[in-house]
Amino acid sequence: MSARIHPTAVIDRGAELGDEVEVGPFAVIGAQVRIGQGSRIGAHSTIEGPTTMGPGNQVFPHASIGTAPQDLKYSGEPTSLEIGAHNQFREFCTMNRGTEGGGGVTRIGDDNLFMAGSHVGHDSQVGSHTVFANCGTLAGHVEVGDWAVIGAFSAVHQFCRVGEHAYVGGFTVVTMDALPFAISVGHKPVCMGLNRVGLKRRGFDDDALRRLEGSLRLLTRPGLNRAQALDRLREETAEAGDDNVRRLIQFVEGSERGFIRASRRGSRGAA
Repeated sequence: MSARIHPTAVIDRGAELGDEVEVGPFAVIGAQVRIGQGSRIGAHSTIEGPTTMGPGNQVFPHASIGTAPQDLKYSGEPTSLEIGAHNQFREFCTMNRGTEGGGGVTRIGDDNLFMAGSHVGHDSQVGSHTVFANCGTLAGHVEVGDWAVIGAFSAVHQFCRVGEHAYVGGFTVVTMDALPFAISVGHKPVCMGLNRVGLKRRGFDDDALRRLEGSLRLLTRPGLNRAQALDRLREETAEAGDDNVRRLIQFVEGSERGFIRASRRGSRGAA
């Protein structure tokens, strides 16, 4: 079954549309854009290339997908945006292509929800099953793990990471890595402990929650530096054999900007 294109839409001859793709009124699809089967492109939206979208994506009105990176160093070199399957891009979302200096590719996985006004900057790498609330924003070179939630009007600084199953509360300013499995909140963010509600919804049992909670408490509490906390966690993980805690350790070991910790008197803690 061929694509269904509104007569007012503008489709470049170099674009490729899969079967059953729908394109709404006044949408613009540029050259080197590939849109997978069953995707729906809303009215007045714009998709520029090189951009590849998998099947079943939905782009709502006035979204802007695959436009050039917002980087003064960018001089028109070919870079791309790669999008998986079954994502939703709500109204006025902006998703930029990569830059040569950042590897050239911005990537977005599968089954993500980007609410109105959210932004993914150049060279960012977003996993699957994430939720970006309204105006959640990633600067360039940001990594977001699977199942993470970025709260409304939150901003993530360039080169920061948001771990898997992390919850970043609304209006949070993330200038260091946000720990996996944890809640990070605030203009000067603080780790508020385990993302217990989110993890229970995703099937984590009580034993897994207990081990993760203890590990986060050890990592974020005052009195231990990062090296000391990691040594303690490695000892405990070797005995318990917990894959979730291992991934938490690997995330902290790979942190270059430090990570958000619990802190007394509401001040920010770094490690």
